Amino acid sequence: MKIAQVAPLWESVPPQRYGGTERIVSYITEELVRQGHDVTLFASGESVTAARLEAVCPQALRLNTGIFNRDAPQVLLQERAFGVMATEFDLIHSHLDFLGFPTSRRCEAPVVTTLHGRLDLPELVPVFHEFAEMPLVSISESQRRPFPLSNWVGTVHHGLPDLYRPHYEPGQYLAYLGRIAPEKRPDHAITLAKCVGIPLKMAAKVDPADEAYFRAEIEPMMRHPLIEFVGEITDDEKDEFIGNAIALVCPYDWPEPFGIVLIEALACATPVLAYCRGSIPEIIESGVTGFISETLEEMISSVTDLGTIDRRACRESFDRRFTAERMVRDYLKIYEEVVGENPIVSSSQLRTDARGSMPL
Repeated sequence: MKIAQVAPLWESVPPQRYGGTERIVSYITEELVRQGHDVTLFASGESVTAARLEAVCPQALRLNTGIFNRDAPQVLLQERAFGVMATEFDLIHSHLDFLGFPTSRRCEAPVVTTLHGRLDLPELVPVFHEFAEMPLVSISESQRRPFPLSNWVGTVHHGLPDLYRPHYEPGQYLAYLGRIAPEKRPDHAITLAKCVGIPLKMAAKVDPADEAYFRAEIEPMMRHPLIEFVGEITDDEKDEFIGNAIALVCPYDWPEPFGIVLIEALACATPVLAYCRGSIPEIIESGVTGFISETLEEMISSVTDLGTIDRRACRESFDRRFTAERMVRDYLKIYEEVVGENPIVSSSQLRTDARGSMPL
């Protein structure tokens, strides 16, 4: 198939450090190429891919301090992918969430959109009602709950390529990985570490929107000998960081659509401590690959049971359920169904139409 992958421009593909959506776009793109498909990736210029790269802007927007209006490249991205170049593809896979809906509706090629964010926001209701016909893919079953009647064509759990080694012997610390944000509850991770007397290493980025929260709420809590803040880390650094941990602590207090760090932990054979929120029960098998709790008190109590978790079972769960090969296999089934229901007119036929003749 000739497939376009349309990535947000906020981070490169793959991202240099933090970046969930762009990381998954990279895994999908590279696995599709590996399986022999003709793939074009629409992304920022410093992206690295085996596919054909359509560089819409030279640098990812989050790291580009020399650009004032970040909407301009986003407009150009949609015009190229869904407009000028659309008929070059059998299918276009958008990762722009609902921002791509207006141009996708008018696109001459079939478009399927994977939604990567939370959907339980009231301002989204009129948008999803207006664009009710859009073929959508959820990244977890729980993500769908706010819009059960939307045009869902599948649920595809994320998957990873073979990036991480299993670490069957745990280290001496707990790990926190991701963002410093109120909904991620880094304060609970710190409190847990202090209560159980185990060191906590925190590898996380701080977005500008969360800077005040970090300075006022989290930074003072880090002034403790058990807490070490290491900042953002790369994919290569994650292997040792997660793999050498006793457990990955994910006290997320929001409807998590899909936590990539959870399956990164499973790939490293590291169990997960998490709250029962959003997609967490779809990913972690409580008592097998970690422990799912309702409260901080329950999570603190579960730390003493981590020794009962077989770290080999964590890696086995990853190999069985969360590989990039399985993820792309699921997407290809969806692509074929969507293309079958939405046959496109070839570019040669469109040129004939423009001259005033009807295609056969």
